[in-house]
Amino acid sequence: MAYLTRTQSGQPVLVLKEGSSRSRGKEARRNNIMAARVIAEAITSTLGPRGMDKMLVGSMGDITITNDGAAILDEIDVEHPAAKMMVEIAKTQDDMVGDGTTTAVILSAELLRKGEELLEQDIHPTTVVSGYRKAAQKALEVLNKISIDVDLDDKETLKKVAITSMGSKAVGPAREHFAEIVIEAIKLIAEKRGDKWLADIDNIQIVKKEGRSLQDTKLVKGIILDKEVVHGGMPKYVKDAKIALVDTALEVKKTEFDATVRIQEPSKIQAFLDQETSMLKEMVNKLASKGANVVICQKGIDDMVQHFLAKKGILAIRRAKQSDMEKLSRASSGAIITNLDDLNSKDLGYAKLVEERKIGDDKMIFIEGCKDPRSVSILIHAGLEKMVDEAERALHDALSVVADVVEKNKVVAGGGAAEAAVARELRDYAIKIGGREQLAVESFAESMEIIPSTLAENAGLDKIDVMVKLRSAHEKPKGHLMGVDVFSGKTADMYKKGVIDPLSVKEQATKSAVESASMILRIDDVISGGKTEAPRVPPGGPGGMPGGYGGMPPEY
Repeated sequence: MAYLTRTQSGQPVLVLKEGSSRSRGKEARRNNIMAARVIAEAITSTLGPRGMDKMLVGSMGDITITNDGAAILDEIDVEHPAAKMMVEIAKTQDDMVGDGTTTAVILSAELLRKGEELLEQDIHPTTVVSGYRKAAQKALEVLNKISIDVDLDDKETLKKVAITSMGSKAVGPAREHFAEIVIEAIKLIAEKRGDKWLADIDNIQIVKKEGRSLQDTKLVKGIILDKEVVHGGMPKYVKDAKIALVDTALEVKKTEFDATVRIQEPSKIQAFLDQETSMLKEMVNKLASKGANVVICQKGIDDMVQHFLAKKGILAIRRAKQSDMEKLSRASSGAIITNLDDLNSKDLGYAKLVEERKIGDDKMIFIEGCKDPRSVSILIHAGLEKMVDEAERALHDALSVVADVVEKNKVVAGGGAAEAAVARELRDYAIKIGGREQLAVESFAESMEIIPSTLAENAGLDKIDVMVKLRSAHEKPKGHLMGVDVFSGKTADMYKKGVIDPLSVKEQATKSAVESASMILRIDDVISGGKTEAPRVPPGGPGGMPGGYGGMPPEY
């Protein structure tokens, strides 16, 4: 129906088109908060090492089994606009720091629930939001204060950070093995820019193959190409490879406009063909003269060029992806050449070994043993396709958190310890704020405790007993390290237990949760435009005549 309003004289005025709807005030706010909380409830049970998995079945019947918050929310087809904002929180968290997506969404939903209670007490949304923002600022200060500096050469601490991020994933005993791979990979690709270190995990290629076990997952100091050697006569194995990375087609270029070549004597046909062959042979000679024994081409390679390359004993690969070419350049220290005339021996990359191997039913090219690789590959093995996918998600989280620590070398105790420490400090801070904002700051403090509370609940513990013990533990010296040990059901020093999270993950989760909760709480009017309907077809078909299309008889 159309949205109508009336003038003082009672005359109706059409404001919104037909099919539009509008909800205002408490009703709009309640609907938004409810939608956001429903999304959070869908992933709450996945939090922590004793969290459960979700099975997601797509419209095409494809199945995903995971407890990764970002993956779950990405797969769910969400309609409600407030619920979409919760999905965006998870996406932002994943893009920025790679972990803590479930924490961010749960915290945001709890802030909304507490905010709704304050609104019911006739506290204005602006006051609630203002209190939340002050509390968030204080929370970030507290997190920095309780954080612990990490030496980037402290392999054990980095390993604990990686294992903690994989604690809830179904990779089981392979966590230790994965953590070793992750730390070595990050150390290889990390680079110093000015005074800061940067570790871009896009420089780590992840290749998945079914078969064998998770323990057979390995790090390759180089790149794996999902390609095969282009010619049967070429070597399948090259030691001390000097690699030419070519971004131009190894074939005779076609003219940009149509051209006709007229040959009047039969003898000149062979001369014309010989000239083309000579041009192609010259390309191969240029590559061979510079010492290249492996050629990786981003574009096509002519059949004749393949033949000449095979005669020279050069291994060649064609149509490599641009992203793979860039990774190869970083791994082998070779330059990507766009013109063969510019090639010289300094532009060639180096690898100890280039080999075509059969993995399962597929052939792949392994370029490994690079001297100082700035890009590496991880080959994931698992016996089941779903396990390969879950292992990839676990590796992504582990790579992300170790990269976070490399970029900002501060960590905090996990197991809800950091959140409980923030909540304790905020309660003291709230008294100093005073006024109605004090209530918002106190609500923020209670909301932070949803993380240790959920960890306890997911582990089958009595969350009230656990929270009482945790608050008591935080009153003692070094209390900020005390968290929930979900295996023993007691509070423990989580740093000693090796449960460690990067500071940047906690900071980003707090920022994302506060921003989304504040935005949703400030909304008091939701206006939905009517969906555009397809034009109606007149009776009898598009022609409008009773017989059918265009008035033709039905049999036509």
